[in-house]
Amino acid sequence: MQWTGRRLDGKVVTDAVVAVALALIIRYAFVDPPGPSSPWPAWSAWPAAAVVSFPIAVRRRRPRAALALACATAAVATMAGAVAVGAIWLTFAPTVLVLYLVAATAPIAWSAVALAACLSAAVTAILVFYAQVFPGLEPAATPSEIRPAWPIEIGTTGVLLTVAWAVGTVVRWKRNTTARLVRHLADTAVTDERRRIARELHDIIGHSMSLITVKATVANHVAEARPQEARAALAVIEQTSRSTLAEIHRVLDLLRADGDPHQAPMPVPGMGDLPELAAHARSAGVEVELTVRGEAALPAAVAVSVYRIVQQALTNVVTHVGPTRCAVTVDVDGREAVIEVVDDGPRHGRPPRADHGGHGLIGMRERAKMYGGAFEAGPRPEGGFRVAARLPYDPDGTQA
Repeated sequence: MQWTGRRLDGKVVTDAVVAVALALIIRYAFVDPPGPSSPWPAWSAWPAAAVVSFPIAVRRRRPRAALALACATAAVATMAGAVAVGAIWLTFAPTVLVLYLVAATAPIAWSAVALAACLSAAVTAILVFYAQVFPGLEPAATPSEIRPAWPIEIGTTGVLLTVAWAVGTVVRWKRNTTARLVRHLADTAVTDERRRIARELHDIIGHSMSLITVKATVANHVAEARPQEARAALAVIEQTSRSTLAEIHRVLDLLRADGDPHQAPMPVPGMGDLPELAAHARSAGVEVELTVRGEAALPAAVAVSVYRIVQQALTNVVTHVGPTRCAVTVDVDGREAVIEVVDDGPRHGRPPRADHGGHGLIGMRERAKMYGGAFEAGPRPEGGFRVAARLPYDPDGTQA
């Protein structure tokens, strides 16, 4: 906030300096009377130049009022005959500078009306000046009787005012476009972050809750007949609940520490955690055969995605198929990681649930898409379900 305040003060000081400099220049446009009939003494150029230039110094505080004051003082000075011939455009220079700021900050409809008003005032003042102050011309002279200098004055002043308005309008358009782009990028970043968080929580909670549900069902059915088996199921539920809470806390800690360079990085799951993942699925009654090929080290982000895809695929098997046989294969060759999870389908003729994955399949597809990879999921002709993903990556980076 302090830096912004200093910047604004600097602009105000700059405006004041410009106002003083322009007043000195305009003073010489006032110094010589335009004709012997002029009632203005030479010393009057100083206060007149100061009054005409003053709106520049206050244009940032009250731009619209400053524009009205600048245009009015320039028009009055011109019609009063205090301006030298050929220097009327210079009298409207403060109006040009203030009009630029108005066009750059005010709505285009308002600034267009302001431009029209300034042009009308300038044209009227110039015509009155040339009709009244030239020797030999009657006050009621028409524009056709006025010397040819007036079209040049009108054209010069009109061009300056129009260009100032056009430049200010373009600046305002670019500023608004940039602001909209920044807001769009910020909204996109927030949306992407929400999706990432939702995907992480879905993978963490979905897998754990599926295992807890299976074990709770087992414990409920065998509590009286086989209490030892029920206690084992409860132990799995306890262990799974603790690990799930730990992972949720890890995600929350990462969110709280976002952007904090002093926060120590939290451990994230990777390829080394796949055996434990398979063990959890086995405890739910799924015969998991895990095969990992390749010695190449994966970038951390890719390793997390491999882990989450395998985790979600096994969660779907536990939830939608139940006790069955499942083969998990992960191939890493230094350029891509290929994942395949295949199950044999439900045993004992139990039909599988129709929605084999739901949001889980969407999350796996999004993870593969992040790395420009491919994802496939669907039933097999011989029975069961197959999930396959390919994640290309650069060994020196995160993705191909």
